[in-house]
Amino acid sequence: RFSGTFVGNAETTSPPPAATSPPAVAAATLPAVPTIPVVPTIVGVPNTVAESVLNPNEVKPPASGTRKARVLYDYEAADSTELALLADEMITVYSLPGMDPDWLIGERGNQKGKVPVTYLELLS
Repeated sequence: RFSGTFVGNAETTSPPPAATSPPAVAAATLPAVPTIPVVPTIVGVPNTVAESVLNPNEVKPPASGTRKARVLYDYEAADSTELALLADEMITVYSLPGMDPDWLIGERGNQKGKVPVTYLELLS
């Protein structure tokens, strides 16, 4: 059992030394810090011309360059330009010039839309 009183160190401690601030430095002696330009963007508005005119339902697959892919995870389409995916299904995928490299066009039967590359295992 613990008693109701606290027995601590009986030694006295000296107070901490007075805080001193560093000497003031003139702004002219500080090195210049480069700034990074900020480009304003609007959420939902594409940043490239290729994306703004890309409607997956209107594009035709290239004569060569299509591949089969196995879907690794379920994916819910965010809008009508994307294709919803179910894990373990097989789809055909291809890329278009100027398209974001993190996305491919996916086809399943007569359905077509953008799909995220990270959800796919590219096979052939």
